[in-house]
Amino acid sequence: MTGLALDDFIPFRLSVTSNLVSDSIARAYEALFALTIPEWRLVAVIAETGGITQQAIGQRTLMDKVTVSRAAIALVERGLLARRANPDDRRSHLLDLTDAGRDLYAAVAPKALDLERRLFSGFSAQEIDGFVTMLRRIDAVTLALRNERDGRPG
Repeated sequence: MTGLALDDFIPFRLSVTSNLVSDSIARAYEALFALTIPEWRLVAVIAETGGITQQAIGQRTLMDKVTVSRAAIALVERGLLARRANPDDRRSHLLDLTDAGRDLYAAVAPKALDLERRLFSGFSAQEIDGFVTMLRRIDAVTLALRNERDGRPG
């Protein structure tokens, strides 16, 4: 019988590394900006897209509905997000950054880029490009497997 060596099991390694990186980011964002990771993800996605629904944010970030909803509520209460009617779907709202939200994004984005630079400073551009390419391929295969399991077209 072949044993599973957890430290050599790639899904485990991905999870551990992801948790380490997320924890580092979470500590920095919480200390500097009183933001959780889901809140920062909403701010970043909305900054990139403009008016977007919570459902679309969930699809883009793969965060569950409850996490997206809680983050949106917290950001609206802090005056960083505003909700407006969705002209394409009266059952949903579009989320936009307020002026305060745009100011926060302008303050956080450079810190995020600096943290990324520091995390990957020991790697060549070629290594980073290969790593990102591999992550995107893993995403695509994993989503295809999920769709296959759920009986959805790939």
